[in-house]
Amino acid sequence: MAIDSTLLSILACPQDKGPLLLVGDEVLYNPRLRRAYPIENGIPVLLIDEAREVADAEHEDYVARGIASSVD
Repeated sequence: MAIDSTLLSILACPQDKGPLLLVGDEVLYNPRLRRAYPIENGIPVLLIDEAREVADAEHEDYVARGIASSVD
């Protein structure tokens, strides 16, 4: 289940309030903090405690595959 583009445009990282990258239908990724937030059953889980740290190789993959959200 894909995240709607309108929803993606208003989503932000709960920690630094910056934009996130949508990577497939699996995670929302903050490349500044290298934190990945899971998407469960099409619903983003944007809780700081649920995010996980991302290693260098995974970071490069996420940045290459991610679709940016826009936070104004």
